[in-house]
Amino acid sequence: MNEGGFREHRFPATDGLQLYARSYGPVFAAPAVPIICLPGLTRNSRDFHELATFLASPGGGEHTVFSLDYRGRGNSQRDDDKSHYSIAIETTDIMTACTHLGIERAVFIGTSRGGLILHHLVGLAPDLIAGTVLNDIGPVIEIEGLLTIRNYLNKAAAGPISWAAVPGYLKDIHGAEFPNLGERDWQQMAKAIYRDEDGAPVPDFDVAIARQLLGLTVETSLPDLWPQYDAFSRMPLLVIRGEHSRLLSEGTMREMCKRHSRAVALTALGQGHAPLLHLDGPRQAVSAFVCAITRRRDVGTDRLHSEIDLEH
Repeated sequence: MNEGGFREHRFPATDGLQLYARSYGPVFAAPAVPIICLPGLTRNSRDFHELATFLASPGGGEHTVFSLDYRGRGNSQRDDDKSHYSIAIETTDIMTACTHLGIERAVFIGTSRGGLILHHLVGLAPDLIAGTVLNDIGPVIEIEGLLTIRNYLNKAAAGPISWAAVPGYLKDIHGAEFPNLGERDWQQMAKAIYRDEDGAPVPDFDVAIARQLLGLTVETSLPDLWPQYDAFSRMPLLVIRGEHSRLLSEGTMREMCKRHSRAVALTALGQGHAPLLHLDGPRQAVSAFVCAITRRRDVGTDRLHSEIDLEH
């Protein structure tokens, strides 16, 4: 384990591309049920550092937690074939990671793109999923939110030119939707999103991923994933929505709970897309949800609602 408190794993995808993952907490050994964290579109394993550290601690349940870098992000290799930056291939990469790590069953936490991957994975390998946390994502994506993501991801030329400027730059873009974040939170976000290149901050993803969104317009029709979502009804589900999210609507979250009678829903107050799960509210909800599954206790909504405060 390195000084950051995690172990590093490198392994090949089915096409030979080198992929990367981190693990926290006890060394994994089956039949234990670990946690696997899947980040957003251009994000990476560093997004989950604080949450994983907590979940691996005695106070968080002493879980083994894995956090993955998709191809083209973080420490995973960039792909020369840009068409491979797709949910289908990234889902296959997740299954490859589980095989490499010896994981037969896990609780998955999917933020944004990670949740879309889980909508695909649940149809291909449902037995791999012991429970699911969907973080600010669901079967219906609001085009307004997607256009917002398109716009700020494709403004790389106007990005910060020094590390000192990064937290303020991120706060200028996202601050209105995240009024609860403090300076330390913005600094942590800066370290998660950017890598150092000759002393300067550089977004830590292949720019081709962001360019995939350039064809979107307000008239773009986005397919819904309700048929795929319905497959989650056979397993425990926690849905988290940022109070100010423009990607997951309140109406969609209500319908998700209506279709899944045992789903637990949490609104992360003072946050937008996508909520930081290590902050108060989401952190306790995720911990209670995961512990209920890994300790083989009942995960009904009544018990979870009594254990976690769903309004914070």
